[in-house]
Amino acid sequence: MLKLFTRVFFYLAVIACALSAQSSQTRAQTGVRYIDYTEAQPILRLLDEIAPAELKGKPPEAQAALWLDWVKARDAAVRARLRQGDEDTLINFLLFGSSFTKQPRVTAVELQRLKQAPKAEEASKIINARIDDLLRGLAAPGANERLLFLRKLVAQQGHKAAIAEGRARLREYLFINLRRVLNEQESYEQAIAAARLQGGANEEFVERSKLYRTRGLSLDTTLSPNLAVEESLKALKARGLFAAGGVKKVAIIGPGLDFTDKAAGYDFYPEQTIQPFALIDSLLRTGLAMTGALQVTAFDISPRVLDHLNRARDRAARGPHGPRGYGYTVQLPHDPNMNWKPEWVSFWKNFGDRIGKPATAAAAAAGLSGLKLRAVRINPSIVRLITPVDLNVVFQRSIRAENFDLIIATNILVYYDVFEQSLALLNIESMLRPGGLLLSNNALLELPVTRMKSAGYQTTVYSDRENDGDHIVWYQRLQ
Repeated sequence: MLKLFTRVFFYLAVIACALSAQSSQTRAQTGVRYIDYTEAQPILRLLDEIAPAELKGKPPEAQAALWLDWVKARDAAVRARLRQGDEDTLINFLLFGSSFTKQPRVTAVELQRLKQAPKAEEASKIINARIDDLLRGLAAPGANERLLFLRKLVAQQGHKAAIAEGRARLREYLFINLRRVLNEQESYEQAIAAARLQGGANEEFVERSKLYRTRGLSLDTTLSPNLAVEESLKALKARGLFAAGGVKKVAIIGPGLDFTDKAAGYDFYPEQTIQPFALIDSLLRTGLAMTGALQVTAFDISPRVLDHLNRARDRAARGPHGPRGYGYTVQLPHDPNMNWKPEWVSFWKNFGDRIGKPATAAAAAAGLSGLKLRAVRINPSIVRLITPVDLNVVFQRSIRAENFDLIIATNILVYYDVFEQSLALLNIESMLRPGGLLLSNNALLELPVTRMKSAGYQTTVYSDRENDGDHIVWYQRLQ
């Protein structure tokens, strides 16, 4: 076990250095810089009690001397968390994937049911059979892009799926991470329950807003939060916080990549990003933006996400049909058994009607015949609106006066503690125009030294399942 964790630590360090070098080059190209000490000092002064140990209690001169090295080291450490996020994705794929096995999917609902004693043996058999199939898939991945990525992931940890000894060690590695993920999930549930008992719904929301502060950074994404964003956009327009056609420059922090999400983990279609297109679609549907005047920036620290978006842009710009290029197809599975609210079903049915046309849906894997499927082919001109930028919003900001009207950050700031969230809010403030808005499903600390203040919120419920919804809080930059 010690050797395993030593090896993992070594690879994380190597990856962090590589990512840091790569991101430094990208920052030079895109005009991104670290937050400097004078900008962060008011946060450090107010939050000294919860500041990192390297900075806590030190006089300003000492903090200033340490600041740049500390920020660079923390940026590298955050980027290294992508590796653990990939390991979480590996476990999601093991439990929910259907492209490598004919075994039943072990969804989040099934995991809870199978924890009961009479079902424990059944769960063990299914999971072991899934591991057997996954090992075979990793040994011979063929053209399966997810298996190819995961084969590379485990190889970086020293595992060789093609030989018997390697598969034995890889099986142990899978079990270690499966236990870790399940234990983490149980600890999250306990933290939420404790917060609920202590202070009710408000305390629960605060706890949820920083729940994954020590977890790996996951890229997985789903359609649901985009319904909550659209409902907020409608409310913002009704309240006059945005005028018709008034949104021209928008940014998304962490747009995500649909690999095998734990909520609705499907893998029978290619990896895809959803939120950039969903946001454009919603802005056009609500009349808050016009295509010809809209600019969309996608901030992310994941080389995979940035590469995915850059390749989509390249295909849209240089397709076989002259300036039109290739579009981008988004697959939209819908499970009727999830008891979605009518508003969610309507959103699913209408998704893409302002930015593309219906396309042929991918064929679902065996055992998923109950799914309803839609696909939308997004116009190349829409794809070209999106500019990916390597930026860690906790520690970095643009050197340009971006003056965004709107910034979206859903299921992103939950991965950071209050101190880091406060730095992120300061960086976001610097990139918003006066009156501009951040929409986030997190409760963020509103400090007197920042110009970001809550302007309201919108609650959207997705289904009849417990806690299946989002509170989108509107943070507005004051003058």
